[in-house]
Amino acid sequence: MSDFLDPSSTSLKICGVTRADDAARLIELGVHALGINFWRQSKRYLAPDQAEPILRACDGKIHRVGVFVNEHPDLPKHLLESGLIDIAQFHGDETPEYCSTFAEAGNPFIKAVGVKNRESLENITDYRADAILLDTPAPGVYGGTGETFDWSHAKAFIDSHPDIPVLLAGGITPENAADAISQVQPAALDVASGAELSPGIKDFQKVRALLNSLTPDS
Repeated sequence: MSDFLDPSSTSLKICGVTRADDAARLIELGVHALGINFWRQSKRYLAPDQAEPILRACDGKIHRVGVFVNEHPDLPKHLLESGLIDIAQFHGDETPEYCSTFAEAGNPFIKAVGVKNRESLENITDYRADAILLDTPAPGVYGGTGETFDWSHAKAFIDSHPDIPVLLAGGITPENAADAISQVQPAALDVASGAELSPGIKDFQKVRALLNSLTPDS
């Protein structure tokens, strides 16, 4: 498995996977990471017992990201320490104090931040995250809006924090993915609705187009 958080090139994470067949096809196509949503209010939610066989089948073949929103820390810790996920993604209102227990235990995690303006990016290093995901602000919805934000803020953050891998999310589609890479140069694109037929059901024409956008000469 390549390291999808390597900032020297842009990789692809497809989030909101709900079906084993879709996960297998993502692996076959060479997608770098997949996300499974453990937030109960998500249209793409999977209960841990539903997700377990998918995650076990993917072990060692693709980076497995568990997405959590204001979850009690016991669940992400259990999934990390049992080897069912490779990295946690905290996509809610988690505080630096919440995140610190994961950092101190060496449990890898991504912290998502909604970018309203440049001030949204202040004090991000307080989270001590392995990577930062920059997304369109969506209070109470926590992502999945299908809308972009001002990418210049993301680019400014990357330029000032070259040591922090950044995932770019929010309205990424096959139509704008190449522009996103050119303008921002993130470590990864994070795509849910932009790679779907319907919530949780992946569209593999879109996935292939997104993968093609990762290479400048495509």
